[in-house]
This record gives sequence, C-alpha cells and structure tokens, in this order.
Amino acid sequence: MLVDSHCHLDFPELSSQIDDVMARAAANDVGIMQTICVQMSKFPQVLAVTEKFDNVYCSVGVHPNHVADEELVAAEEIIEKTSHAKVIGIGETGLDYHYENSPRDLQQKSFRTHIKAARETGLPIIVHTRAADDDTIEILSEEMKKGQFTGLIHCFSTSRKLAEKAIELGMYISISGIVTFKKATELQEIVTDLPLEKILVETDAPYLAPMPHRGKTNEPAFTLHTAQFVADLKQCSLEKIAEITTNNFFDLFAKVK
Repeated sequence: MLVDSHCHLDFPELSSQIDDVMARAAANDVGIMQTICVQMSKFPQVLAVTEKFDNVYCSVGVHPNHVADEELVAAEEIIEKTSHAKVIGIGETGLDYHYENSPRDLQQKSFRTHIKAARETGLPIIVHTRAADDDTIEILSEEMKKGQFTGLIHCFSTSRKLAEKAIELGMYISISGIVTFKKATELQEIVTDLPLEKILVETDAPYLAPMPHRGKTNEPAFTLHTAQFVADLKQCSLEKIAEITTNNFFDLFAKVK
C-alpha cells in the first residue's frame, strides 16, 4: 500500500470527480490520503471529504500564501479543530518568499503559532517552504529549543542544507512528483542520499503531476509514479519503498488508526 501524505481533495479539480479520483487511487494501491487545509475558512470542506471516505484524513491550518487573507489564527483555534478524530496534522504552514502573497512578518508569526499548536497537541507540523530556507531553518531550530515537536518538510524541492537540518531536528522529508522532472537533477541527488526511514511520498494534487503525467491535473493515483522513481533512485524495489514510506507515515501521523 502507498500513502499520499499531502493532497487537496477539496479543490474543485478533484472534488468535481471525487468518486473517480478515489477509484483510480485504489486501483494504484494508494490506500490512505491526507487532504490538506490551506485556509481556516475552508476547513469545513476539507473535513467533509474525510467524513465521506474512511481512508482519508486531514490537517488544519493556514498556508503562508493565505495568511494575509484571513485574520491571524490563534493556536487555540487550531488546537480546538484537532479534537476531530480525522484531523491528524497541523498546517500546511511555513514560509513562501517566492510569491510574497503575505508579508514576511505575518508568515513568520503564523508559522510559530502553528508550531505552538503542534507542540501542544503532539500532532506533526506540515511545513511549506519556498525561497525561504534560512528563515525556515532558523524558526524550526529556535522553536525546537522551546520544546520538542514533530513534522515534515512537504513537497521537498529545495536545498540539501534544509533537508539535513530538518532530519537533524527529527523531522521527515516528503517527496513529490517534482523529483521525476528531467531538470530536477540536484533534487534527485539529494533524495538519493536521504535516509529511507525519513522519507514520505505525496502528490500535492492537483498540482505538480509527476512524469509521465506532467502538465495534467495531478491526483493521488499518481503517487505510484513518484514512489517508483524514488525506488529507482534508491536502487530498490517499489514494494520496499511502499512499505517503508507507509510505515514512516504511520510513525509520524500516529493518530491514524
């Protein structure tokens, strides 16, 4: 079985054909999916998908690109939402300096608030980072000194420095379809060197479809292609990657029963 640790099943590209999406995922042995919250105002729709399908779980949080769209959420509000049995993660949160859709200071404040919620609930934090490696490392390191928390760098496509620091802090690295892109040679080299016990796989659907579906709407079924590519990089079987990444998911997202 494979796990798509990060997708957006409430987004219209997928929600409009959700039954077919789920059937195709099952056909490719993608047995569990985590659908990710990016805005607190959209959390009810995110949660509704998990209540429709037994094998779908979700997170709660605000994407850094949406921090300016909504009133800055308090840790207590995030924590309250985690009482639902299907809420297994905090985020996605983090820093995105590429688009600058939200002021950096607000992004950083929101990031720290989500970490506080992760620390207090024991749920993993799901970190988005783009063009912000140094600040991401600084915040994770500072916050870890205040008290331990767990989490992952999702859709990893950045520097070896960040990957190594995240692992040093006890976090995981989630690999998306970007690793299959022909020009992603540096990323492929980093993934080759990452310890298997710290890797998860994801789609970030409906975005970033892996080869051979690049340019199309991504969906959880395509987790298979990323997992196969990682297996080839690691020179091991798909079955081994499936087993290890699934076990890693259960170890990190321990609320899943």
